[in-house]
Amino acid sequence: MADPARARKMADRIKVIVAKRLERGLRDPRLGFVTITDVKVTGDLQHASVFYTVYGNEEERTDSAAALKAATGMLRSEVGKNITARLTPSLEFIADAIPENAALIDDLLREARDRDTEVEQLARTAQYAGDADPYKSRDLEEADDDDADDEDADDDDDADEPVSRGAHAAD
Repeated sequence: MADPARARKMADRIKVIVAKRLERGLRDPRLGFVTITDVKVTGDLQHASVFYTVYGNEEERTDSAAALKAATGMLRSEVGKNITARLTPSLEFIADAIPENAALIDDLLREARDRDTEVEQLARTAQYAGDADPYKSRDLEEADDDDADDEDADDDDDADEPVSRGAHAAD
């Protein structure tokens, strides 16, 4: 197993080599506007997964995928000439789903924003189902007055009883 730092450096180098080669162009008319987004190299440096995006519609994406598949051998030769490794890794081109994921996230954020404004407008015009403060009522105020009267009466009852403070009854 190779050093992870070496694999990362090789992945970066492969990304640059493939991108420059695609920039110079291939002779395949099916190849559209392709952008290399990332490259992952296995730990043994034998296989490289090249992630790419294509600007355009679905037909252009499928045509570009076919063109990249057809040009894999030529691109691997180009990589082999420009890296200093004993073995040239095999290349696999994988369509990156970044644009689709970004569009999905934008749609979800837009939907959340719409729901938030709807809830905010409902909250502005909302009214209480019952009283504005259902916990404050006359019954509770009267009950508090009755409790205060009962406590005064309890204090009066205590005054009638003798208080013994540390005194012991002698037999």
